[in-house]
Amino acid sequence: MSSTLTATRGSVTVGEATRTFTLVGTAAPGEAKPLILVFHGSRQTGDKHRAFTGGLFDALAARGALVAYLDGYRGNWNDARRESRFPARRADIDDVGFAQAVIGTYASDRRIDPRRVYAVGYSNGGQMVIRLVHEAPGLLAGATVIAATMPAPENFLASQAPRASVPVLLIHGTKDPIVSYEGGTMNWALRTLFKVGGSNWSATRTARYFAERNGITTEPTTTRLPKSITADPTEVERTTYEAKGVPPVVLYTIHRGGHTIPGPSSAPALLGKTSHQLDTADIITEFFDL
Repeated sequence: MSSTLTATRGSVTVGEATRTFTLVGTAAPGEAKPLILVFHGSRQTGDKHRAFTGGLFDALAARGALVAYLDGYRGNWNDARRESRFPARRADIDDVGFAQAVIGTYASDRRIDPRRVYAVGYSNGGQMVIRLVHEAPGLLAGATVIAATMPAPENFLASQAPRASVPVLLIHGTKDPIVSYEGGTMNWALRTLFKVGGSNWSATRTARYFAERNGITTEPTTTRLPKSITADPTEVERTTYEAKGVPPVVLYTIHRGGHTIPGPSSAPALLGKTSHQLDTADIITEFFDL
């Protein structure tokens, strides 16, 4: 799929810094397409993440959106975890401003519709999406957080702007060896390797948090999805929080899944099992009605 789509390098200036990204898809002024911002994991770039996922999110461009694979600062995002110590945090990089600048570049001549901007983040990138939801209300029409959970209150430093409800899609494996599905603190080796610290909530508590933030107080419904590939040991459970008149929150629990993104392409085995029972691009398309 990737080879049939146009991919171009772009840049924006944020403060005195030049920030870069790869844009997949084409649009002419006035077309007002949806824009998908993709935030990679630690020690990646936008292009490395595109390769890591086998071009998974390119499918969104093939369906009519523009997809921007953003490049973090020296492999990371300045996310909202208080105890992070990687270069983006130490340098206090303005990644919220980066996202806003990319949106502004393509909204200025209506190549994208600023009311249809969606963010997808994996791991450290998922933490960055969490920061965007809290600090830039109204910027996003939807958020997808993969293999990342909400920092515990004492570990959360994002400023609390006026609250804006947003549909949130969460995906997390129960056997994630890096970001535990059950929450808590990373072990010493992982904290040292990734230069992060502090406690995080579980995936289920994270989903409930975003549901309550959207004004949903009813109990969720949970459905075990039928297996589409018998040989795949993973199984998928969908938990849906919804209420009339407010955006929904959905958690896809990947039983026996690792620190991975469900789809056709498998991540390295050391990250755990990749589920092929569903395609993340497909569920993003369906959930946000792209």
